[in-house]
Amino acid sequence: MARIVIATFGSLGDLHPALAVALELQRRGHEAVIATSEPYRSKVTSLGLTFAPVRPDLSLANTELVRRVMDGPRGSEYLLRQLVYPHVREMHADLTAAVAGADFLLASELACAAPLVAAQNKLPWAFFALSPISLLSAYDPSVLPGPAFLPALQAIGPRTNRLIHRLARLASYSWWAPVRRLRRELGLPPGASPLFDGKYSPQLNLALFSPVLQSPPADWPMHTRQPGFCFFDEAPSASAAPLPLPAPVTAFLQAGPPPLLFTLGSAAVQLAESFYVHSAQAAQQLGRRAILLVGKNPRPPALPASILAWDYLPYAAIFPHAAAVVHQGGVGTTAQALRAGRPMLIVPFAHDQFDNAARIRRLGVGRTLARPQFSPDRCARILTALLEDPTTSAACARVASQLRNENGAGGAGDAIEAFLP
Repeated sequence: MARIVIATFGSLGDLHPALAVALELQRRGHEAVIATSEPYRSKVTSLGLTFAPVRPDLSLANTELVRRVMDGPRGSEYLLRQLVYPHVREMHADLTAAVAGADFLLASELACAAPLVAAQNKLPWAFFALSPISLLSAYDPSVLPGPAFLPALQAIGPRTNRLIHRLARLASYSWWAPVRRLRRELGLPPGASPLFDGKYSPQLNLALFSPVLQSPPADWPMHTRQPGFCFFDEAPSASAAPLPLPAPVTAFLQAGPPPLLFTLGSAAVQLAESFYVHSAQAAQQLGRRAILLVGKNPRPPALPASILAWDYLPYAAIFPHAAAVVHQGGVGTTAQALRAGRPMLIVPFAHDQFDNAARIRRLGVGRTLARPQFSPDRCARILTALLEDPTTSAACARVASQLRNENGAGGAGDAIEAFLP
């Protein structure tokens, strides 16, 4: 039995794939340790997994923090420059304790102390990416949160995209000064930017998203494997089946045709503002039933019986019952909608969501609508086009069939086991 530490930070969309891989490793007889923020302790231990607290505590309960992190083009800079890189020293100390006796380390985008800990402990390790934007290809460029003219520049070609990446490295050099200082103190070489090449492992890099979203371009880092999406379907324990939907939800689904489903994930939901009111109005305009997953937001007033408001439902359980899914474009939400074979309308907020939305359009399984432009009329018009287009329906079915044949967690387990003693 090997001890494998998985370091991850962020929303449930970041945690759930790590849990899927951990449960697969546990099934194979290994001890899987989830090293992440303290607020996730109970969720991890309830699955029979080992939990290791690692700072910073990026808690979704901090509404102001979430608001700034999800702030369009400025959110990624705030997250890295203010919340992650300045705390690399604490992350390094906590992660060093977590890997004591470990045989392997698996680290996500924000675990910037992982390369340092692996080097110090001579520990084999892998980086994992949950969406294409984490691998930043010049040949298949990601849509970046930034100026409106940037996509036009990116369309020129790989040479221009490499120049954009070089300029971004220069512009972000000051962000990771705390990482450079710690490396010097530890006697390690300066290293590369943890936003770019410095996050990759020289041994193994895992693309934990399906080739339907992006197949491997020529410039992915060396030793990259693509197992695919890693789905965690929110069972109460490692050995249990997923929980059934609540009885009122099941009764609502049985009472009529498939509803539209509106959700904003686990982070953007805190910045919903008028999203759910406009969503309910769009459904009423269309004469469609709907489910609103509102989180802790107040229910829109005077909802008719054709619209159900609920705090949260596991996506794997509810998405297959939807006619279409309207969401923020997080890669976890996107993956579940793709697997369910449902057309999507994406309203991106920040980070990789703009790029995920663009890739969904390219696949022919959805559309996108800018957040400031989300209104009942526009939403209803786009949903009508999606639901009435047979080519969209065919594309959704084709992609869903492909995803059902992928086993991302299993592939990740195979790749990790190849490095175990």
